Amino acid sequence: MEDCTFVVGQEFPDVKAFRNAIKEAAIAQHFELRIIKSDLIRYFAKCATEGCPWRIRAVKLPNSPAFTIRSLEGIHTCGKNAQNGHHQASVDWIVNFIEERLRDDINYKPKDILHDIHKQYGITIPYKQAWRAKERGLAAIYGSSEEGYCLLPSYCDQIKKTNPGSIAELFTTGSDNRFQRLFVSFYACTYGFLNGCLPIVSLGGIQLKNKYLGTLLSATSFDADGGLFPLAFGVVDEENDESWMWFLSELHKALEMNAESMPKLTFLFDGKKGIVDAVRRKFSNSSQAFCMRHLSESIGKEFRNSRLMHLLWKAAYATSTISFKEIMAEIEDVSSEAAKWLQQFPPSRWALVHFEGIRYGHLSSNIEDFNRWILEFRELPILQVIEQIHNKLMIEFGARRIKSNSCFSVLAPCAEKQMIEAINQASTYQVLRSDEVEFEVLSAERSEIVNIGNRCCSCRDWQFYGIPCSHAVAALISCRKDVHAFTEKCFTVASYRETYCVEIHPIPGRIKWRKISEGADDETQVVRPPKSRRPPGRPEKKRICVEDLNREKHVVHCSRCNQTGHYKTTCKADSMNSIEQF
Repeated sequence: MEDCTFVVGQEFPDVKAFRNAIKEAAIAQHFELRIIKSDLIRYFAKCATEGCPWRIRAVKLPNSPAFTIRSLEGIHTCGKNAQNGHHQASVDWIVNFIEERLRDDINYKPKDILHDIHKQYGITIPYKQAWRAKERGLAAIYGSSEEGYCLLPSYCDQIKKTNPGSIAELFTTGSDNRFQRLFVSFYACTYGFLNGCLPIVSLGGIQLKNKYLGTLLSATSFDADGGLFPLAFGVVDEENDESWMWFLSELHKALEMNAESMPKLTFLFDGKKGIVDAVRRKFSNSSQAFCMRHLSESIGKEFRNSRLMHLLWKAAYATSTISFKEIMAEIEDVSSEAAKWLQQFPPSRWALVHFEGIRYGHLSSNIEDFNRWILEFRELPILQVIEQIHNKLMIEFGARRIKSNSCFSVLAPCAEKQMIEAINQASTYQVLRSDEVEFEVLSAERSEIVNIGNRCCSCRDWQFYGIPCSHAVAALISCRKDVHAFTEKCFTVASYRETYCVEIHPIPGRIKWRKISEGADDETQVVRPPKSRRPPGRPEKKRICVEDLNREKHVVHCSRCNQTGHYKTTCKADSMNSIEQF
């Protein structure tokens, strides 16, 4: 643009095109414009710098929308010093500049906008102006937040029409129909979970960052290959005990509608009391477990000691009560305060050896994986968040359907790999048979007792993971049994294929069903946004340095009484002595 020049007689398609061209030239060539006259038939402007002779005049051609330059006078003598900001670099101009990039990258940050404009045009604009341009650009591309709430009822209807058996329920509050909650579970997800996934459900939530905030609650599981499997999700105006009770009630209904009997499930979550109470009440026959990732991060933040985190994971994976007690004693030696802090979390909720349910080796939930799916979308209006999740589900289900159909082994890829390793290791063992089902398996280090009738081994790996361990494999091979037949059904390729056999169908374009919402006569059908809004300013971010986790927690020391926990200035020793003397 720095080399662009205007000539007399040059034509433009219309007045808008001419205005954009002159604005681009002014910004690129670093001079300010002073517009004398601008309407639909004429345009007259000059350089805003006093004494600069540059002038331009353009008019509309007769019987045509085209604009042409009639006169162009003088050359710039102003030095073109408009670099620290530019009056023509309006929010609308910035929106035009970033629109294509914003379509490709929703997380195009204001600071990146500033950098790109400065790089291309050499001018500096305020951060706030770039932020406003991004907000306006997102609204232009994806629609406003208010419009998203209005279209939610129609979108829920489209989900149920295009994907029969799916659940999309919208709940409002108050006489003015303010949004309160939304629950969505596609039939393909419910069917895949009940017929192919591991009976494990992870629960969690993530804050939305759009104009009206809210929280996205989600329930996920694991497929036969250990992959993330979204089961259901919902949006609530506020995350609290009541909203979790509602979400798990809707989840129970969705599963109950598609299952002859409710399977015994294991729930993984971060230990929030609201989730614990809701799971206990709505899924009374289920097992509950704390997410080990969350628990280890919590102890790391609390005590800033990476060794404690390592020992906690070691204790969680312990396969005997003796080794568990030994590791817990190590934690006590490292930090008695940490051991006391850990007492608030019963081992039956996080340690494999004490857990009463079945986790198939999954100590951590995969909610964080699902949250990463939508991390880049959470600044969008609520309707676009749901659309993006739907699109992501369609893509993932299609890709995994192809992957599962291309598997020709008995077990899913990860389970098959584990089985091959067990078979290779079993070849080094000696097997002694006791009866039809019981064996003693000898290795160089120790011996293990295997019972193929009860599907258990004294090393406990078979019971914990659902796949025969190397000792069990050695026993099964010695009596010519099929090792794959003794693996849990949820790890088979047949289950893997069944998980993704039902398709998630696309939803028609918004233009086709928008008219239904706009033409609704019933005022109660209009859903309004919740009253809570995003506060002004940039939200605070708590950053934790990974290196700090390796540092011991600082303990203050008093130089007056030689005690810890306070400084000399706050020491109460003098005051206590004075009282005693008195």
